[in-house]
Amino acid sequence: MDRRAIDAPHDAPAVAKLPDTDDGLPGAGPLRRYDWFRNLWRQKRLAWAGRVQQDKGVVVFLGDSITQGWGDNLGNSFPGLKVANRGISGDTTRGMLYRLKEDVLDLSPKAIVLLAGTNDIEEKATPEVIAGNVKLLLAAFKAYNPNLPVIVCQVMPSHASKSRSKETITKLNGLIAALVKDQPQVTLVDTWTPFADAEGNAKKEEFPDLLHPNAAGYKKWAEALRPVFAQLKLTAL
Repeated sequence: MDRRAIDAPHDAPAVAKLPDTDDGLPGAGPLRRYDWFRNLWRQKRLAWAGRVQQDKGVVVFLGDSITQGWGDNLGNSFPGLKVANRGISGDTTRGMLYRLKEDVLDLSPKAIVLLAGTNDIEEKATPEVIAGNVKLLLAAFKAYNPNLPVIVCQVMPSHASKSRSKETITKLNGLIAALVKDQPQVTLVDTWTPFADAEGNAKKEEFPDLLHPNAAGYKKWAEALRPVFAQLKLTAL
């Protein structure tokens, strides 16, 4: 794995800047560089740089807009559990690899919840490329702490009209399931089946735009995670 993400400078403004090119970046596939994404990336990461000490020892949620959309109060869904939301809308698995050290590992996490890959699909990355980046993320978690509990959520259903077909998502989820099969510190959570309708698309009553969950969707996601947290002795049911 390329060490650029791990060895990125500790100067917050420098760290918060989105790399201008892919040269030397870990992983493969897309890293978004739209103006809105650059601004959001910088805004979020600068704010988090000032919270490192405050957020030490938390359960870190790493992801994209689906994670970001849960908000900073996502801990309300898990009483007694200290959490930090490190989701950035629009982010890809490659972006998560790049920002992993400062946004996640520097917090000395108690556990990590990962949901990633839907934006890679929209950017036309193949399931194999996306799974390769997830493999690198898992390797980085294990290198940091072989006993660190990692909870991997399957990519949630969406719709072909969102450039995220059922076939692509299910293929990616199968590859991710194979990756984690022999890793005892990793727990795979089925966050596809509960949200999929009979055709394998997102349910409108939980994903009004067929991509992002509403309150009912987040409630169901929390219900899927609570027993896992309890099993890992992170919190009571």
